[in-house]
Amino acid sequence: MKERHGARGTTYTGCYRDPDGRERSAGSFPSRREALRAAHREEQRVLSGSWHDASQGEITFFDYVEKEWLPHKHLEVTTRASYVSYLNKQFYPAFGKKKLNKISPMVIQDWVTTAYDEGLSPRSIKKYHVFLSSIFRRAVRDRILVYNPCDHTELPKVIARKSRTLTPEEFERLVAAVPQQYRLMLETFIETGMRWGELIALRPRHIDFLRRTISVEETIVETSKVHSPTGERFIVKPYPKNNEPRTFGVRQAWLDAIAEHVRAKELGRDDLLFATKVGTPISRNSFRTHVWLPAVKASGVDFPVRVHDLRHAHASWLLAGGSDLKSVMDRMGHHQIQTTQKYLHSLPDADQKNLDALDRVAGRHG
Repeated sequence: MKERHGARGTTYTGCYRDPDGRERSAGSFPSRREALRAAHREEQRVLSGSWHDASQGEITFFDYVEKEWLPHKHLEVTTRASYVSYLNKQFYPAFGKKKLNKISPMVIQDWVTTAYDEGLSPRSIKKYHVFLSSIFRRAVRDRILVYNPCDHTELPKVIARKSRTLTPEEFERLVAAVPQQYRLMLETFIETGMRWGELIALRPRHIDFLRRTISVEETIVETSKVHSPTGERFIVKPYPKNNEPRTFGVRQAWLDAIAEHVRAKELGRDDLLFATKVGTPISRNSFRTHVWLPAVKASGVDFPVRVHDLRHAHASWLLAGGSDLKSVMDRMGHHQIQTTQKYLHSLPDADQKNLDALDRVAGRHG
């Protein structure tokens, strides 16, 4: 309690200590009782954990992200690059100079409405909003803000896209349309269901020709030199996405083709199976631009298909052929079986198989 005597009489300042032990003012009042009550209210907030320093909310969105949020995030190189892109493209222009405590739910809602009106898809808006919300959630945890302004934002409805799976016949047309040196690479995508980074990291030592198995032990991450901690464009990581190597079987025909490829290229056990002419990793963007898109166009496949869709096709073909969900889940390296389940009915003839099965059962009682 502090007393101050002035021309207008005596005023009383209620004092308390914040969580760090620093003395704080609860305000000045004309009576001792009011000052004590105010100080007691603040002390209770400190004890309950609900107190926060309102002055910390004066920091700008840009300064908070750059000095507090981003430096403490433990991120993969590619994830960090994506986050920086989100910030520079969407959020620094919209919120960078605003103080955190001035970014209200209405400000967030206005950003969503403007982004939608300017043509940003509902799916992208949702992705960006989740990212933005994580920043404010951390500010609440740090007791810089008392609430997350992203809570309860009205987002445009995301309409699920109807996916189409590449059929074996369409895949054969695609393989025929790519230059000869890339055909075995595409056949390996279909044979293994690997992710891009896993496949371009594949080496002869990862293949057991005797047991007819392949092990996914490494992945290669491609990033810009600006975001690379080593200054290298391609970073080899010792384990794939789920941090555990996985081993699964492959067919003899594919093994024979790989053995011939290794012999013809005179590859050592630690060389990359699929690489550029100088033995460096193949760039995903360069492959997509110069090889994949021209092949898709030349093949006559009449829907947009990505290289990653070969992984989807692998899972769908296995399930359509009678494989069980758990084995496909393990082979694909999925964390949850729900991820694998979405491939159960994705082939065009899946529903016809259901009708054929119904005909067989109904015919028994006809």
